[in-house]
Amino acid sequence: MSFLFFTAVGLIAATFGSLVGLGGGIIIVPALVYLGPLFVGQTISVSTAVGTSLAVLIFTALSSTLAFLKQKRVDFRSGLLYFMTCGPAAMLGSYVTQFVDAQSFQLYFGFFMMFMAILLILRDHIKPINVRWSVQRTYIDASGQTFEYGYSLIPALAIGSAVGFISGLFGIGGGSLFVPAMVLLFRYPPHVATATSMFVILLSSVMGTVTKLSLGEVDLWMVLCLAPTAVLGGWLGAQIASRLSSKKLLWVLRISFVLIASKMILEGLNII
Repeated sequence: MSFLFFTAVGLIAATFGSLVGLGGGIIIVPALVYLGPLFVGQTISVSTAVGTSLAVLIFTALSSTLAFLKQKRVDFRSGLLYFMTCGPAAMLGSYVTQFVDAQSFQLYFGFFMMFMAILLILRDHIKPINVRWSVQRTYIDASGQTFEYGYSLIPALAIGSAVGFISGLFGIGGGSLFVPAMVLLFRYPPHVATATSMFVILLSSVMGTVTKLSLGEVDLWMVLCLAPTAVLGGWLGAQIASRLSSKKLLWVLRISFVLIASKMILEGLNII
């Protein structure tokens, strides 16, 4: 029963996480905490769930990044720039997990995510930020649509720092902030945002996992059970994303963020 549970959780979380650039931790952590006692027969602490999730994210992100790499959708230059602050911040967030009132933070983070989701929904009706970023990029999607996007050093490093800290704190990969920030602030096309997000998640999850291992908050047996289907799910999510147009993928992102934000707010209010 426990093996089937881990198989299902790993596949669903990795497929969904890779599709929208979240990493899958947003599913793995609550699944281990709330369903663990039922299917595994033991209580799994939040810290262990976060540490285990970060370790599994390595496999999910590696699988999806390799798939996105073949599709030429990963912006490695900007990804490495985000990671300069994201990686160290992820380690700090992993360490701070043991001292934080996760429920209160979850409530506030849920409201923030809902705000980001609303911005994504209104994106087509909001005038783009009139900023000429110092670095400019061009991307042409499968339908032939051309996108122009860009970024600058200081804003990119600041976003990387914030995302890394939250990634390590909750083991959610950071994509819940990275993707909307890249789409809304820097005007990344959705395909490039999700692919680049998974690349940064791969690097930051390695550093976050190292911190969690040093604290003894990674269950290696659960990682071993979750990893095989996480690899499959990471590849599968990337394949599904490649078959969606930019507009359809953006709607998947919008709906996903509304659902995730609603879940976090309800949990923070002790309603579920």
